[in-house]
Amino acid sequence: MDGPITKGPGMRFERKAECNQSVNSSLNISTTAKTPMKNLNRSVNNPKTPSNAKTPKSSNQARTPGGSKAPKTPSGGDRFIPNRSATQFDLGHFKITTDSANSGEADNLLSPSQKEYQRVMSENLNGTDISSNKIISYKTKAPSAPEGYQNNLRVLYSSCKTPASSVKKTIRHIPQVPERILDAPDILDDYYLNLLDWSCNNLLAVCLGGSVYLWNAATGEIDQLLQMESSDQYIGAVSWIKEGNYLALGTSNGEVQLWDVAAKKRLRNMTGHANRVGALSWNSYILSSGSRSGAIHHHDVRVAEHQVGTLLGHTQEVCGLKWSPDGKFLASGGNDNLLNIWNAQPGSPLTNTTPLHTFSQHQAAVKALAWCPWQPHLLASGGGTADRHIRFWNCSTGQCVDSVDTKSQVCALLWCKHYKELISSHGFALNQLTIWKYPTMTKVSELSGHTARVLHMAMSPDCQTVVSAGADETLRIWKCFTLDEQKKAAQKTAVTKDKKSVFSMTSIR
Repeated sequence: MDGPITKGPGMRFERKAECNQSVNSSLNISTTAKTPMKNLNRSVNNPKTPSNAKTPKSSNQARTPGGSKAPKTPSGGDRFIPNRSATQFDLGHFKITTDSANSGEADNLLSPSQKEYQRVMSENLNGTDISSNKIISYKTKAPSAPEGYQNNLRVLYSSCKTPASSVKKTIRHIPQVPERILDAPDILDDYYLNLLDWSCNNLLAVCLGGSVYLWNAATGEIDQLLQMESSDQYIGAVSWIKEGNYLALGTSNGEVQLWDVAAKKRLRNMTGHANRVGALSWNSYILSSGSRSGAIHHHDVRVAEHQVGTLLGHTQEVCGLKWSPDGKFLASGGNDNLLNIWNAQPGSPLTNTTPLHTFSQHQAAVKALAWCPWQPHLLASGGGTADRHIRFWNCSTGQCVDSVDTKSQVCALLWCKHYKELISSHGFALNQLTIWKYPTMTKVSELSGHTARVLHMAMSPDCQTVVSAGADETLRIWKCFTLDEQKKAAQKTAVTKDKKSVFSMTSIR
């Protein structure tokens, strides 16, 4: 035919091929005929013979470019027109109006179990997860493969699967129930005391009123170490020496006692505080004690004149006291909402009453203190009911590295070096234990079960078990940091290498 051939709607790749062919042919024609640029676009869309060429006229011939119009878009164009009958307008309106920033903050505060519960409830109510639903959809779906059809590429991709044994586990199993529950009758419901500590010899010391009990985690035996003479006296703090053979106690009448656990004998009774002692911490042979008066005393347990220093940096009761693992810093938290960092570098006197840093960002009493085991200068601190924040401090520079709002009272903090995580115990309103991933501070898990605030925590010598003491007069033991087989094998290999290196050095000497 003489006129342009108009094709009906065809396959998409055919239209593209036709378009490309017309573009190339028109460009060649325009180059030979020297068509002006303004006619180039017209020739692309309407591939006709240029007007200066002489061709016989016919009734079916197309009009001249000057008076012709571009052909209309074929009915099978590329525009996407959604199927309105399958469009979910309510879901689209909900997704548009939902504040993603606020919902993201709310999701970060939910535990994995709560998120899973919300997902299941959403599927039951809406049929599927609304976050993955499509607002608009094609009217004509993609054709399904015929029955019995097998893709030739399936063999290629299925043969390269990674063995399941070599896939790294991203989420470990954390039991949501305690391994064991022990009764702790008469344990004091006092936020400012420290009534729990676990020794390197696997002995757990618990203060119950005026008594101190020792629980052997290996055998399960329970022994009473002492009983105060008067019924109105009680133990306010307990702390094991690093070697685990001596136990320090702080009493309600301001005394600091030192006990030999194996012999069940009191070795020393060190006085000097005007009020009760609620915080203790060891640094080698130096025992530091914090009192309700705000004073911190340093006791050298080797000499007769035991009091070798006094720190006066708090105006109210000292409820948190922790020496750093390297012994260079002492952190003290008080009921005056202050967190003090004391420098104990070589040559620095222990009687220095001026702290290296004083942090006042907490809005409540600072009791929960924990030094990071793999970053000696990093300290984590937790505030009381009016604060509810966990804050991280670089004690070398005196800067606040990070903070997170826990939405509840922070009572105790512990680090886990195996997984680089932090566990915190809380009071009102959930009375839970929360495991955080550091440094992102995302919630790994929440451990619930206590019916009152969880005042104290201690970690086992192997750093795999945590014991929590609550005001509900129970002790709960959680296996929340259990090592997998690969980590255990790596640790055994590291210990073996250390032993071999020590043996070789000894033999050379």
